[in-house]
Amino acid sequence: MQYFNSNTILYLNGRFEKSADTNADLYGQSLHYGYAVFEGIRAYSTHNGTRIFKAREHFERLKRSAELVHIPFTWDINKLIKQTYRLLEINNLKDAYVRPLVYCPPAMSLIAAKEASIMICAWEWEAYLGHKLLKVSVSSFERPNPKSTPIEAKVSGNYVNSILATTEAKSKGFDEALLLDMYGNVAEAPGANIFIEKNGKLYTPPLGNILPGITRATVIELCHILDIEIIEKHLSVKDLKHADSAFFCGTATEIAGIASIDEYTFPLKWTETVGATIQRTYRSLVLEKQNYEVII
Repeated sequence: MQYFNSNTILYLNGRFEKSADTNADLYGQSLHYGYAVFEGIRAYSTHNGTRIFKAREHFERLKRSAELVHIPFTWDINKLIKQTYRLLEINNLKDAYVRPLVYCPPAMSLIAAKEASIMICAWEWEAYLGHKLLKVSVSSFERPNPKSTPIEAKVSGNYVNSILATTEAKSKGFDEALLLDMYGNVAEAPGANIFIEKNGKLYTPPLGNILPGITRATVIELCHILDIEIIEKHLSVKDLKHADSAFFCGTATEIAGIASIDEYTFPLKWTETVGATIQRTYRSLVLEKQNYEVII
């Protein structure tokens, strides 16, 4: 996939520059050690114009991620949101995926950075896992122990774990992986949170060993609005393989239904699941087709 061309503009440390004219430092601490933080944000074309979904929540999490790994974050969030809208306008993007990245300067030492840069880019991107029901495999890789790295932060280096899990799953003929935590509990996908349905109720792993997804929080809010019972609890693989249905959620993924986990096929027809209801409602929400100001 081509993410930019000769005319693409990105935002870099307060300036708008052509992507093709920018470069990365080969001695950067972020390149050598994965010492950077990022966000994934979506903008949608709505009847109210181009709207960035939950922009403030995403930039606040970006700041929190930086703080958790001691990367300086000196930018004003209101200005970053304004500049992101300007970036979309300059590139004539109405439906887009937005990627802010906070990265560190040259350093070969293993100590916290004293300064950092910020880059924001955007491109057109369909739902990350597509629109078909997914065949998923329980990964042999585990999510990192939260005592080894802050799991609640979107740290670039943490995603080597995600690459390994997804690569393994695809090599076995699956669409995506599902990782467990160090206790054998269901954690999340390489880039998305998971919900399962049983007897009309939704279940999802609690915070602690997973990324606190903004889409995950939105799904929980939608459940409260739609009077769907939602329970946060530790889930085993056995729970997973006795569920009626399941789905992944995330900014890049949006809401993606799961057909099967390993050899187990979920018995409910997707269109009749709670997940399908959430999928339709989420789509209406991000496109501002209904009155959901309470959670925007």
